[in-house]
Amino acid sequence: MSGCVNWVAGLLCAWTVMLGPMGQPVGKREDKSVVAPQMQWLREMRMPTPAPAKEFTVEHYVRQSELLSAAEEEFVLKRKQVALESLNSLGIKSTLDSVPHISLLASGGGQRAAVGLVGSLYQMEKEGVLDTVLYLGGLSGSAWSMSSLYSDPKWSHNLEGAVSRLSGPAVRVDQALAWLNERSKEEHFSLTDVWGLLTSAGIMKRLDVRHLSEDGVNTSNPYPIYSALNKNCLQHGPIQTKWFEMAPHEVGFTDLGLFINTSHLGSKIHEAHPEDEGPEMDMTKLLGIMGSSVADEKSVTDYMPDWLKGLLGTAATDKNKSLDVVSPWTEVPQQANSYVDILDRIMCGNCSLLKLSELTRNGTEVSTILAELENLQKRLTVSWLLKKVFPLIWKWEWGTTENFLFQYTGAVLPSCIRYMKHLQLIDAGVMLNTPYPPFLGEKRDVDLLISLDYGAGKTFQTLTLARDYAAAVNKPFPEIDEKILEERDWPKDCYVFEGKEKEPTIVYMPLFNRNNCKDAMEIKAKMEEFSSFQLPFSQEKIEFVLEKAKANMMNNKETLLREIYKAALRRLNKSYRSSAESDI
Repeated sequence: MSGCVNWVAGLLCAWTVMLGPMGQPVGKREDKSVVAPQMQWLREMRMPTPAPAKEFTVEHYVRQSELLSAAEEEFVLKRKQVALESLNSLGIKSTLDSVPHISLLASGGGQRAAVGLVGSLYQMEKEGVLDTVLYLGGLSGSAWSMSSLYSDPKWSHNLEGAVSRLSGPAVRVDQALAWLNERSKEEHFSLTDVWGLLTSAGIMKRLDVRHLSEDGVNTSNPYPIYSALNKNCLQHGPIQTKWFEMAPHEVGFTDLGLFINTSHLGSKIHEAHPEDEGPEMDMTKLLGIMGSSVADEKSVTDYMPDWLKGLLGTAATDKNKSLDVVSPWTEVPQQANSYVDILDRIMCGNCSLLKLSELTRNGTEVSTILAELENLQKRLTVSWLLKKVFPLIWKWEWGTTENFLFQYTGAVLPSCIRYMKHLQLIDAGVMLNTPYPPFLGEKRDVDLLISLDYGAGKTFQTLTLARDYAAAVNKPFPEIDEKILEERDWPKDCYVFEGKEKEPTIVYMPLFNRNNCKDAMEIKAKMEEFSSFQLPFSQEKIEFVLEKAKANMMNNKETLLREIYKAALRRLNKSYRSSAESDI
């Protein structure tokens, strides 16, 4: 755990250095930690007594089903009209009944995945195959990219814009800190908020305050499904309790079949009406959930980058050395005796200086003094925010949100869900770095999975893990030839794993392969050069990954068209069988 503390403490320090000493004017900030309860009591005293309201139990909010929600089903039907037009333009003559269920799955892999996905989608649109896709699934780094894409309601026909945004201007630091300042006042402020800000503003170069529920409207784009893990059950819970999917209309546990309205995620649902929209998380916080691989202690140990080790020092392994890292950045005297003492000094010192500087500002009109005071206030604001963050590092608190299944009686649930008041949602790539689970089985009845692997793990690792997962939850998965796995160190650029009646066919495409790397050593070198944990990519690195992803898609267009055609035939046969069974 102490290694985790040092890792993120150092990252936050590095981030502070990169961003600079900027913040939000003190006049807009207010410490409500003490006065909030009293103010709430006063408000309640002044408000008229409301009429008795109908009581709702948790069961009113939870949909228990293995079927699609009505809203998703309606979206997919409309999206099929778009796919039908695309199929016919490609020469794959189809009807609405024979439109295949095609899902594009993008792996994690930090910026490598975020940039690579944009390149792959760009080329798919150029080749005319993107509109055949019904679903787009992502996690971790690819989820960062998806969030940025869906900020444009018509992104699938404007991928030039998506490419240019990768190199666009950064988010203003005062904007970023203002967002974090507001989130720090919330009940469940956690390291997820900090991480979401780092990825959204620092890497994707946008502060995305829109909501996931807004992305289930425009059928010119595939239906997005993001994935996370329930950390509470990660180590000891049944496998069905781990995977958590998030879509525009519903979120919930994929293999338990328990879902709530997306707008209620994070709400105290006993205080809301089932048909009302709750205080929905914005996409920046969701990015923090979906990209928080460092929330898993083992991931931190395995993937801590060398540059950060250098920043922290190789021997930072205990609480005292952790404080040595924190202290220089918060300007705390060396005689501080404990971690709590440090936080207390930060709080008292900063509050006193902030009040003094504000009084001085109000009493002078000298421009040079005002400018210096403004700079001081901005520096103090950064420390004030860090003061709120470091206790979270010490507790290693991630993804905290209200558990909508707390004490739920409508299904048999293990204790890691039923008796936990809060969920801790983290990066799904910790367990399986490609989001297969939501697309396996009868619910979405997928015919063809296009799996884009940008991950740092061994080639085919996500495939074999997904196969094992499917077996554990009793869902069909295509056979994997063990001989093919021998090519993992220097793979081809495309593999097809043929599905039969119930298993989906999988087209698997690794980013680095024998078409763009001369041997296994070069693949290893590229993985190190474009590692998942590093500072934001240079323009040169962005262009390199974009071009490799585009080339992979362009080189395998014929394979994709062949498998799309076969998927359409398969869907047509399913339609015939379904009609025959209904006639009987």
